Amino acid sequence: MIAEDEALMLKTISIKLRKDGYDVITCQDGQEAIAKINELHPDLVIADIMLPYASGFEIVNAVKAIAEKKIYVIMLSALGQEKTVAEAFSLGADDYMTKPFSLSELSIRVKKLIR
Repeated sequence: MIAEDEALMLKTISIKLRKDGYDVITCQDGQEAIAKINELHPDLVIADIMLPYASGFEIVNAVKAIAEKKIYVIMLSALGQEKTVAEAFSLGADDYMTKPFSLSELSIRVKKLIR
């Protein structure tokens, strides 16, 4: 699942992951993402930190509240500040990428987490 409010970024990541063979669910705000996480229990969530209605940090909390399945989380952000990265990992994110990033690198990180 991808939670990203920038339409072009959402479409680009989605196309890349579909080409890699993954089923992709997309969301454009945090509230929608949390609802879909609770309903669908995806294998992995790629979430921007700065989202409307609920932040990426709130998405991590929602993912970690699901005890019956391990759901991996990769956080995305234009904020590469050490404090932001540390907060993402302290909440339970499995990986963090600063925008802009390489789609190939994202693909490798996704594959590594869900193999």
